[in-house]
Amino acid sequence: MSTVNGTANPGTTVLRASWLFDGEGAMLLDNPVLILKRTTIAGVGCAEDLRHEETVVDFPGATLIPGLIDPHVHLAFDASSDPVTSLAERDDDAILAAMRIAAKTALRGGITTIRDLGDKDYLSLELRGAADLPTIVASGPPLTTVKGHCHFLGGEVVRSTADLRSAVRAHVGRGVDVIKIMASGGTMTPGSRQERTQFDREALRAAVAEAHRHGIPVTAHAHGLEAVRDAVEAGVDGLEHVTFWAAEGVDTPGHELIERIVSQRVALGATAGVLPQADSVMPTEVSRRMPRIIANFATLYAAGATIVAGTDAGIGPYKPHDVLPYAQDRLIEFGMDPVAILRSMTSVAADVCGLGHRKGRLAPGYDADVVVVQGDPIADLSALHRVVAVYSRGNRVGQESGYRSLFRRSRTF
Repeated sequence: MSTVNGTANPGTTVLRASWLFDGEGAMLLDNPVLILKRTTIAGVGCAEDLRHEETVVDFPGATLIPGLIDPHVHLAFDASSDPVTSLAERDDDAILAAMRIAAKTALRGGITTIRDLGDKDYLSLELRGAADLPTIVASGPPLTTVKGHCHFLGGEVVRSTADLRSAVRAHVGRGVDVIKIMASGGTMTPGSRQERTQFDREALRAAVAEAHRHGIPVTAHAHGLEAVRDAVEAGVDGLEHVTFWAAEGVDTPGHELIERIVSQRVALGATAGVLPQADSVMPTEVSRRMPRIIANFATLYAAGATIVAGTDAGIGPYKPHDVLPYAQDRLIEFGMDPVAILRSMTSVAADVCGLGHRKGRLAPGYDADVVVVQGDPIADLSALHRVVAVYSRGNRVGQESGYRSLFRRSRTF
């Protein structure tokens, strides 16, 4: 770590706390300071290196952690009991206004980067780069079959390889960061079934090849065993949900498929994170399958699979856009310890989103995305719910927090 010295100057913010988690290490740094120079991190060090003329924002009893990253949200869905109908009733201006509110909700909760994996008509692309919103990685409308899962978002395409290649090129031309493809059906679309495939393996392979030709990664919505297997064989970079959903229960992935997922480094986005006591409002078919889904993820994690919490925020009242900190409960059930969970929400998620070179770590040269949480999150992960302050690209995010009185500005130490 670089030594902190020199006088703070305009555009510089110096943060001091009791501990720091850098996004990767297994131990917290004691008594740290973090220098933010405009939008980037200029230095990480210890409080004794400070000079007396420096102005410090002090957070006693708190920990500095990298901004949290949610790799699977839907800003266009409003987390109501019927987000699809709500979406259909709004025009584009109203949808964009609601999306801004959703993004700000995430940011206030410490989620400084989000990956929107399904918007309507590329609207999320219009929000990228807004100073008052999280960093947004966007897929535009997901590629789906005619009347297939989430067809109402505008990504319908026939199943031929030529049409899929053309659809990928159209998305690339619009400037998407990632291609999302519906390899299986889903529950939000009448007539669609989670256990059924939507595109065959050759069609998926064509879409992946075309996206990779343009340097764009592909992640596949895949519930059923066949859809997961086809997507892995097609060479996708990521899989979303991965429930191994079957008509009457949950399938068990075979050893060969698990080995392929691990060896190909396919990132698995577990649909983790619900509000407490959400079982009462979650669909019954999901709740009764959950023990088997958890067991499969535990097996995958033990085998070395990369797993992140892609919350699917927005799809219901139990998944608001700031729900990511609640994913810790599910990740613990997968076998992750607190350090692994913190990594999965920061540095690992940054890598999955293609931003590992500038997000998810507190290190010189990285974006100045910082969350201050009260307490030690390795000793007690509930600290993720006690957000004291959020910095997004160096800018302090306004918060209505009961912990605001715990920090102060000081010149002496």
